[in-house]
Amino acid sequence: MLDTPVAALAPDLVTRLAGALHQAGFGGEVETDSALRAAMATDNSVYRLMPDLIVAPRDSDDLVTLLSVLERQDFAEIPLTARGGGTGTNGQSLNRGIIVDLRRHMNGLIALNAEEGWADVQPGMVLDDLNDRIRDTGWFFAPEASSSTRCTIGGMVSTDASGKGSRIYGKTSDNILGLEIARPEGLLSSLAPTPDWALPMLHKAEAAARSGRQAFIDNTPQLNRRFTGYDLERACGDDGRFDWWRLFPGAEGTLGLVSRIRVKLRRIEAEKRLIVACFDSFRAALAAAVPLVAADPTAIEVMDETVHAIADAAGILNRLPAPLRVSDGQRVALVFIEINGSTPAAVDARVRHCRQILSELPGAGALHIAADLAEIRELWAIRSAGVGLLAKIDGTARPVAFVEDTVVPPENLLAFVDEFLEVLSRHGLGFGIYGHVDVGCLHIRPALNLDSDGDRQRLSDISDSIFALTRKHGGILWGEHGKGVRGAYLQDWIGPEAYRALQEVKAAFDPRGRCNPGKLVSSGRPVMGILTTPFRAFNAPDDDPLVRAFRCNGNAQCLSYRKTTPMCPSFKATADLRHSPKGRADALRDWHAARRGDAPDLAACEADLMRVLDSCLGCKACASDCPVQVDIPAMRSAFHADYFKRHARPLSDRLVLATERHSRLIARMVPALAPFWALAARVGEWMTGTVDMPARLAKAPPRDTRLCVADLRRPLPDGTVILVQDWFTTLFDPGLQRDVIAGFRALGYRPRLLDMHPAGKAAHTGGDLVGFRRMAGRLAAVLHAAAATGAPLIAIEPALGMMLRQEYRKAGIDLPPVLMPQEFLSAEIRSGRAMPRALRPATAKLFGHCTENTALPQSARQWTEVFGAIGAELATPATGCCGMAGLFGHQKRHQEISVRLFDLSWRPEVADEGVGVATGFSCRCQTERLAGKTLRHPLGHLAELLAR
Repeated sequence: MLDTPVAALAPDLVTRLAGALHQAGFGGEVETDSALRAAMATDNSVYRLMPDLIVAPRDSDDLVTLLSVLERQDFAEIPLTARGGGTGTNGQSLNRGIIVDLRRHMNGLIALNAEEGWADVQPGMVLDDLNDRIRDTGWFFAPEASSSTRCTIGGMVSTDASGKGSRIYGKTSDNILGLEIARPEGLLSSLAPTPDWALPMLHKAEAAARSGRQAFIDNTPQLNRRFTGYDLERACGDDGRFDWWRLFPGAEGTLGLVSRIRVKLRRIEAEKRLIVACFDSFRAALAAAVPLVAADPTAIEVMDETVHAIADAAGILNRLPAPLRVSDGQRVALVFIEINGSTPAAVDARVRHCRQILSELPGAGALHIAADLAEIRELWAIRSAGVGLLAKIDGTARPVAFVEDTVVPPENLLAFVDEFLEVLSRHGLGFGIYGHVDVGCLHIRPALNLDSDGDRQRLSDISDSIFALTRKHGGILWGEHGKGVRGAYLQDWIGPEAYRALQEVKAAFDPRGRCNPGKLVSSGRPVMGILTTPFRAFNAPDDDPLVRAFRCNGNAQCLSYRKTTPMCPSFKATADLRHSPKGRADALRDWHAARRGDAPDLAACEADLMRVLDSCLGCKACASDCPVQVDIPAMRSAFHADYFKRHARPLSDRLVLATERHSRLIARMVPALAPFWALAARVGEWMTGTVDMPARLAKAPPRDTRLCVADLRRPLPDGTVILVQDWFTTLFDPGLQRDVIAGFRALGYRPRLLDMHPAGKAAHTGGDLVGFRRMAGRLAAVLHAAAATGAPLIAIEPALGMMLRQEYRKAGIDLPPVLMPQEFLSAEIRSGRAMPRALRPATAKLFGHCTENTALPQSARQWTEVFGAIGAELATPATGCCGMAGLFGHQKRHQEISVRLFDLSWRPEVADEGVGVATGFSCRCQTERLAGKTLRHPLGHLAELLAR
């Protein structure tokens, strides 16, 4: 482990501090859990620093309590670092000592003034959350960060974040009206009278700021994305006013803890257009930036040929409008030009001006103009998705964000890029480029393997070269994503006189040097640097079952606050980082190292890891929606397989595994077991720690609907569809069998239920991989025999269908195609099959299974096509996880999370009196259990409509 300016705390000191916080009335969590500390040890950068203690304050009073306790002599040297969304790309919120998690509880909207256009927010509030809450007032908070679904406004202030549209809207610091900070003595607000205790501190800070102001100005390029952090120029007004709070944006928590932020809001412009233009080369696209600014667009963004090719190979560009699609192998760069305004006439005039400019630019080709808001969102999503694919590049070397937010004057951009690429060529590195060319900001991510000492040295050498290059071209190294460990360049960049003033400002606010120590400004110790900060492990062997945990780069898409986004349910319910794919991946990496090294704390590490994996609902949204497919359920299975080789399984696990393994026998014994099942279910709940388990067994369906293995040797009638069952619905959901059979019959097919063989889902989840393979092999043989009849195979339960595609495929088990009902029927309709028509119009609301929704995003559209073909309407509201997820919602220990998830997005949607249908057994069970409403399978409702 590399040495850092901050040492780890002694365990007894951490224990004493935790006790002192509780005694002082700290209302939030105080935790030393190894899984949580591992989750807080990384961000979206390549670094890893393990903190000693995590505190999650509930309000500003907790912050004051924390700071007052730290003033005690025995805690005087303990450092603390604020953390928001943890999306920093340069280790901004990583440190030892205490991490203050402001995202978990301090995430609210405090006040909104729609007349004056401002809002007060807590620092942990997520950007999109704020804008969603105030959208109906006609206002929005302008900085359009790419991580807007999970970045916090406190983090944006800390790094002075920016993004799309900054030429018009500015950076975060341009949209802040004031701050409140927490101090040991109390709260200090720029929007309220200054308390007496704060005056000496502010006088000292003002004197320091004024002493270095001119040197600061002399060394700061006057760019749109100007340098901030200890902003001596803005803090010291020409009129003699001292706005101390102006020192905090961009200071990355090195001056103290922000407890409240007043943001300036901007009016939402009613009209929006997006022009997407093709250029025959990236250089031609770059050269377009300066001429296009004359049309006064809100944003001009570019995507180079490499990113375009990656997106094309992934099939993403198939969603582009026809004029923008290129023939195979053709390499183009795309330019996205957004124009916003208050009236159609004004916006259309600027669009015409833009088109005129494009028509005269060398290399410009096809273009498309979008005016529909949904299409505009889709086009920007294509750009974002293409960039996200950079992280999916296979191999040990992958694109790394470390010199990716350089800014130079747009007129210098071409020359700067030429020299930048020369640097990378000298090092033999590949790259992809995108960025905000209207403000001279490019994101260039060289591919490196940071397990290699040579590539770590390259990272440092390239950083040195690009730092010098930005100075040569009148720019800055850190134009959008903050400084972090790149703050090691700050002293050389700002000059000795201005840097001394920054040191004195820090001494005024943080005399003990405890706030995010080692970052940006330091007096008595070295700052963290690129090669002196510990790196996180970058790779595992390709055949290692935890390889995807090492691929997690901290992008944190899994931390989206949105209720209707499937990934990640447990994080949405808890706002606890360890209960997220990112947090679990971090914990798995730490366990991997402890297990291989036989670490003395392995038992404690495994106990903490077991708890965080237990909270995973297994929805597998991370396997589909995560940019690098960090499949936590699959890695949980691998961990369980290893763990239970060395430890006994709990009785509850053994009972579930035995029930699955013997489910065929139980199904045959249903007539004998049915009279006693209600009592047996209650006993089973007591033994397994579950609630609300099915109290009835399903009777066997009529003989003429069943298809046993012997039947597969005889020809099947035309129109036969073979329905594949899972063991749970076979035993406990007779309504599903009836509905699916009725639906296919109503559409003119001959449905037959294939003799059930368990797929091994419970075994796989529990890490009984030998048992899983045994069951999977038997089922695979039956499915191949069924497919040999020529009849289509259709899985009637989404959890089964997705398991066959995901777990079986990863395990290398060969299967014939097994479709979902909507896939099969949609294809039939498109091939020209005529469907019967309902006699009268009808409307229903479809609730999709979250695993199916993420693995098959076209699922809702396909069900809509099926219902449309019979003359019925189907609404498809966006919902997240219902909170059941197989056995998860039945387990007593998970009831709080399960109910909270249902309340987040399902309860409001199922509350109306309309007809609801749901594809998943878990979803139907949860809705009946918590809302008292019965949802049918879509095919059951379809059959009813046609019968009418």
